[in-house]
Amino acid sequence: MPDFPDAQRQLASIGLAVVLLGPGQKVVQANPAAEQFFGQSLRRLQGHAFTELVGFADPRMIERLADSDAPISACDISADLPGIGPKRLDMTVSPVIDEQGWQIVTLQDASAAEALGGDSGANEESVLRAPEILAHEIKNPLSGIRGAAQLLARKLDEKDRALTGLIADEVDRIARLIDEMQALSSRTVAPVGPCNLHEAVRRARAVLDAAGKGKAIEEEFDPSLPPVLGSRDGLLQVLINLLSNAVEACQGSPGARVIVRTRFSSGIQLSAATPGAKPVRLPIELRVSDNGPGVDPAMRDHIFEPFVTTKKTGQGLGLALVRKLVRDMNGRITHERDESGGWTHFRLHLPLATAEGKSPR
Repeated sequence: MPDFPDAQRQLASIGLAVVLLGPGQKVVQANPAAEQFFGQSLRRLQGHAFTELVGFADPRMIERLADSDAPISACDISADLPGIGPKRLDMTVSPVIDEQGWQIVTLQDASAAEALGGDSGANEESVLRAPEILAHEIKNPLSGIRGAAQLLARKLDEKDRALTGLIADEVDRIARLIDEMQALSSRTVAPVGPCNLHEAVRRARAVLDAAGKGKAIEEEFDPSLPPVLGSRDGLLQVLINLLSNAVEACQGSPGARVIVRTRFSSGIQLSAATPGAKPVRLPIELRVSDNGPGVDPAMRDHIFEPFVTTKKTGQGLGLALVRKLVRDMNGRITHERDESGGWTHFRLHLPLATAEGKSPR
């Protein structure tokens, strides 16, 4: 018989939030996914009543939880997480065999499930294949734009040619992105390699600066961060979308601020897609925060879905594409609203690049 991983390793490898409740529904143990779900460490969670962490809209759910011998399986229930906001949850509660009053709870919200790589449905599939149909119509004008930039560069001073170079580079990047999206029908993904996260942020800011959108952005970088594993063009597209959205979200607000922060974030990991493989650790976090009014609470669980947008002129494809690109890099993207502080946060978690340019598995 092979040696099996111990129970603690098995629990830590589960992508769902798992919480062990003792008598009185007090939190005794939680896996790393649960720490991320609640935004708190195990030390802070321990000892709290489960109903302090999850406020159920239906009081009958509290009554059912109190019956520690009754299993519960509930889908799409409304709840409020203090400091995070309203959520739609899928939840199971199972009594621990031969242990009176002990329960195991699993939790999952729809937006997080999609960010972790769950089935995104036929609607997303058809939306992300749209560029395959439109590629010819898009690439033709892109070629014209690139040619015009090259002609302008011949007439400009050396100090002004950086802008035309930026135009040409962005045209090339968009063309490559279209090529990658055309390959979605075959489930192929862009090759990944070591990427300097801070260089990618600076590049995204340069693009926004050229469009007059980058002035409000502040940086809080950890200079000790090693390279992440990602797609250079995909990562740049993700950052441009997130930063652009944040800038637009607080336009017109007094004291508008957008902060992009990088740091180590221990305990975040994804379950491996291959049976028997180790979980993928995501120790690098990039957070884009803005102090705008935030997303309508009714839409917060759907913002990564296609055609969901709060913009009058938006198509609702930007964050759907962000989620897809992040998922292709074995990363994770989440959204949360801090109502007390008045901040909206998008958190991007990515794996480290090893010396061989591969994610540690």
